[in-house]
Amino acid sequence: MVTDWKRSTLVAALLTLGIVAPSSASACPPLLNHTFPALQDGKPVPLCQYAGKVILVVNTASFCGFTSQYDGLEKLHERLKDKGLVVLGFPSNDFGEQEPGSNREIAEFCRLTDGVDFPMFARTTVSGGNANAFYRMLAETTGSKPRWNFHKYLINRDASRVVAYASATRPDDRELLQKIDEFLK
Repeated sequence: MVTDWKRSTLVAALLTLGIVAPSSASACPPLLNHTFPALQDGKPVPLCQYAGKVILVVNTASFCGFTSQYDGLEKLHERLKDKGLVVLGFPSNDFGEQEPGSNREIAEFCRLTDGVDFPMFARTTVSGGNANAFYRMLAETTGSKPRWNFHKYLINRDASRVVAYASATRPDDRELLQKIDEFLK
């Protein structure tokens, strides 16, 4: 496992040796400078690996009226991943206790029910005072906090623009798709 300290030390050494350019040291936008455990195995996943991609961030729940959106999110991810879109799922039990299962149960539900293949992270808090730092930054940037499950944030390639979408916005919503296309160009 490469810790932030080890990564910083490695980048510094590579800079000193002239192996990487100075801009590489700042390639990760501050918004993406977070690491979360993967849903399936708990291994740390740095969000910096998605820098340069258009990112659709969604807080999910297995027992919500919007759970059917998993299918559309997976189709969207599959259709546009080669063009640079990635969907990131953050299961949360914050709203109506509609994600009560363990990470293993959530992963199994996503795999069996909707064949979810886009990156999913361990269950986390996305609202209120205990919201994880990434979600706090997204809410602060957009002025829009999740009010229910399947709230969406769309982040452009350099993470300089973030647009929020309410839970009822489906993955095939025309306005969302237009913004994704704009961000992909």
